[in-house]
Amino acid sequence: MTTRIVIDTSVFIGALISTTGANRELIRRCLKREYQPLMGNALFSEYESVMNRSEILTKCLISQKEIEALLAAFINVSQWVSIYYLWRPNLKDEADNHLIELAMAGQAKIIATNNIRDFHNSELIFPDLAIKKPEEIIRN
Repeated sequence: MTTRIVIDTSVFIGALISTTGANRELIRRCLKREYQPLMGNALFSEYESVMNRSEILTKCLISQKEIEALLAAFINVSQWVSIYYLWRPNLKDEADNHLIELAMAGQAKIIATNNIRDFHNSELIFPDLAIKKPEEIIRN
């Protein structure tokens, strides 16, 4: 069974900005279906919002049309998950709570993020959910 994973916006944007590295490799592995990425309404909206910021577009080495094609391909391999229960782990960055909720609703084993520290000191503990940087994931 393929490992279910939530890809934080920081990882997707990191893959857009760099032509190499762990962020891009993890997205590539998701596209090859080595991991089963999960997607929800909040995460999709966040992807669209951040990837269309002018400061992000100027850093990208690919065109906006290519960015949109990559997002479409990523969505195509993602499993859409509806969230019916809000866990509210009260993370340091409130905007990251939706990642935990998506992971729990979709039974993910991993949240891939470049902002590990934002997930420390949560009020709720999820022992079966690992929070990892892309480089940790692709090393295994």
